[in-house]
Amino acid sequence: MNKYNERDQQDVLVSNVLDDFAGEIVDLFHALKKEKESFGEMGIDFEEKAFYDILKGLAHKYDFDYQEDKLIALAKEVKMVVDDKSKYTDWSQRADIKGELKVDLILLLGKHGYPPVDRDEVYKEIFEQAENFKKYQGT
Repeated sequence: MNKYNERDQQDVLVSNVLDDFAGEIVDLFHALKKEKESFGEMGIDFEEKAFYDILKGLAHKYDFDYQEDKLIALAKEVKMVVDDKSKYTDWSQRADIKGELKVDLILLLGKHGYPPVDRDEVYKEIFEQAENFKKYQGT
């Protein structure tokens, strides 16, 4: 108790910083837990949620609407296509496999009418995001 009462101003500042940091860590933990649980409620897994977020983000960025249930179904199929092509260990260095991935994604997006507007930027971003997602996941 005496040590606490005899601390100097610098110790108080350090204590305040640590308290603030601890509070932010707790808040971040709760936010991450909520985010982790969000995909379960949607009926999709973690990777499908990542593709869902990519597709939804592109719809918002390029200002077009796409139905939520269709977005979830599309995210599931995108994951299957990317998983199929990324099963080869060197897939991200092989132009032939990356080309197949692009063709398969174009066909899949066309089948689902995504995007409902003709924007080459959307296709380009989807390819980059799909490739980067699997490349940096280590699978």
